[in-house]
Amino acid sequence: MRYQFEFRPYQRRFLRSLTTNHGKWDIREGIILRLTDETLKVGWGEIAPISWFGSETLEQALDFCRQLPGEITDEIIFSIPDELPACQFGFESAWEWESEFFSMPNAQCPMPHAQSYSALLPAGEAALNQWETLWQKGYRTFKWKIGVDAIAHELKIFESLIHTLPAFTKLRLDANGGLSYEEANLWLRTCDNLKANEELALEIEFIEQPLPVEQFQQMLKLSTSYETAIALDESVATLAQLTACHQQGWRGVFVIKPGIVGSPSRLRKFCHQYLIDTVFSSVFETAIARLAALQLAAELSQNNRAIGFGIDHFFEQEETWLQSLWKDL
Repeated sequence: MRYQFEFRPYQRRFLRSLTTNHGKWDIREGIILRLTDETLKVGWGEIAPISWFGSETLEQALDFCRQLPGEITDEIIFSIPDELPACQFGFESAWEWESEFFSMPNAQCPMPHAQSYSALLPAGEAALNQWETLWQKGYRTFKWKIGVDAIAHELKIFESLIHTLPAFTKLRLDANGGLSYEEANLWLRTCDNLKANEELALEIEFIEQPLPVEQFQQMLKLSTSYETAIALDESVATLAQLTACHQQGWRGVFVIKPGIVGSPSRLRKFCHQYLIDTVFSSVFETAIARLAALQLAAELSQNNRAIGFGIDHFFEQEETWLQSLWKDL
């Protein structure tokens, strides 16, 4: 099959800076793709790289798109190299697109059946002021960034947060690889002690990526030393990394960001073969990539964990924005 290929770069400003151990993030940049087949059916895709997380850079993705001809084939789509995982996801998602189901890029994304969203709280003390608004919107699982400030200060905020959140809330702590080995042990001991407190009805679901990617063996050791679970995130950003960690013995939680993991078809094959414990998570994509990601989450999630797509409060409504991006094409 042959397709007419068009692409358009975009920029979206966060309503508030996203602060992680990697620094502050103010503008989300990416590329929207459009494929039109010989019957004039349209497929939409999105390339939303995060280079500091393990994908290609935006400029590498743009260079790849610019060197393609105006007409591409299935062979081109399925021969994109592994060094361009966000491009693999974007083009293959466009190829899989069902235009009858999702004919416009501003359509509403369906919620996967029997899934719930995890809402991302702001780092620091701001989390104490925002969780209630998100709770009122229906969120019952929250993720809070740690490893951003001094650990003593974060532990004080954490103490306030766990005694403020309602009973039966689930809380995930995300370090983005920003803890030392000693700090990771302290956080895990603190969480284990909370689990032993029968009066506390809140659940600490897991600590996400406590140590840097290169300290995989230490995280493997920590995962067998505490009751509190550990989830890998940056360590499994791409399908190649995910495969390597599984081969080295990781049987804990895998946080999968479909937008940068690589080929959806190869991801399906891996997940069906190994039945790994997954949490699917956003890369702050638009509705285009989000639909493809949510479909993968609905298909491949094993343990009914909340999916990490509760990020709408970081952007303005995107319906008009997406329409204007393509109005002259």
